Amino acid sequence: MLRDDRVIFRFIGPMGVPVELGQSLGLLIVLIVLISGGFSIGGLIFAAMLVTAIFLHELGHAWGCKVQGVRVRRIMLHGGGGFCEHARSVDPRQEELIVAMGPIVNLALWALASLAQWMMVQNLPTVPTPLYVEIYSYLGLFAFLNLAFFVFNMILVQPLDGGKLCHLFLLRLLPPGTAHRLTGVIGLVLSILWIPAAIVAWVELGWILFFIPSIPAHYRMARGQLA
Repeated sequence: MLRDDRVIFRFIGPMGVPVELGQSLGLLIVLIVLISGGFSIGGLIFAAMLVTAIFLHELGHAWGCKVQGVRVRRIMLHGGGGFCEHARSVDPRQEELIVAMGPIVNLALWALASLAQWMMVQNLPTVPTPLYVEIYSYLGLFAFLNLAFFVFNMILVQPLDGGKLCHLFLLRLLPPGTAHRLTGVIGLVLSILWIPAAIVAWVELGWILFFIPSIPAHYRMARGQLA
């Protein structure tokens, strides 16, 4: 599992949170750079923006822990994205903020990058320099990446944030067992639809969806079992 990915680098990040980089993250970066035009400046910048968006997403989760007095054991970045691991169990209300802060950070980054683009348009020089145009383009790409992360993470399947928030929301309305089974049913339907959607994304857009939600895990949830 990517959760047990071999750690190749560790450092202390913002808020004193330990951050670990997995071996599979390096492989993902190399793959992205090659797909996006080889080891060029543009390819490296794209890879850097992608990792930055993932890292800040996980920092959002870490902030949700910190403000509620929950110690963060580590943030792990790997080839499938990343996760924020807290040191103790939390109640559903605490979990709501922790889970929601990841997508909220990506949405905020999309808004900031889009605003920066708009400001560049408002202050457009008579003859824009190549650097000016390039910065404008990269801001647009960073905005798109973060919006895409937000939309992707809000899909109602496990273990994405959308699936977790769906479960937490249903816990406010239904008994725990019913909420668990209904979350599984929703995730099961979307997991089955994921397969044709991934094919369409590849054929029509050239996008490769590296993540595939588990149909058996959602089926077990729908039956009231642990995923």
